[in-house]
Amino acid sequence: MPKQTGIKIAAENRKARHDYHIHETYEAGIALTGTEVKSLRAGKANLKDSYARIDSAELMLHNMHISPYDQGNRFNHEPLRTRKLLMHRYEINKLIGKTKEKGYTLVPLKLYFTRGKVKVELGLASGKHTYDKRQDLAERDAKRDMERTLRDRQKE
Repeated sequence: MPKQTGIKIAAENRKARHDYHIHETYEAGIALTGTEVKSLRAGKANLKDSYARIDSAELMLHNMHISPYDQGNRFNHEPLRTRKLLMHRYEINKLIGKTKEKGYTLVPLKLYFTRGKVKVELGLASGKHTYDKRQDLAERDAKRDMERTLRDRQKE
């Protein structure tokens, strides 16, 4: 996703990049009710255990938690309901083909506002093994140590 002005991130799934190899990213709209949008503007969403799945040729987002709106009345929303994602038919057909092959899954990475609309950044991902996670942590530590030594040399 290119850096643009006017984008406000409502929720981010930081754990996804730790648990999965992200191969491609896609942007999708999401069908929400009014109280859900107001809760998102307040930053009350959680993408931690959520995933996207194609059910009967429609892209659906499961297990995303949006807290009920504080000033909502009897028309408030169900926090864990399944929400429909909006993409073009050819994109959904492409995702159907990719998710049927070798263990790919669709993971929501970000939930953000752009030009007043709520968008979801989906990642086409495959699961990491524990040794992959340890290797990533070791690489990150090595990079941090290298930057620290370079910074210390420049101070001298």
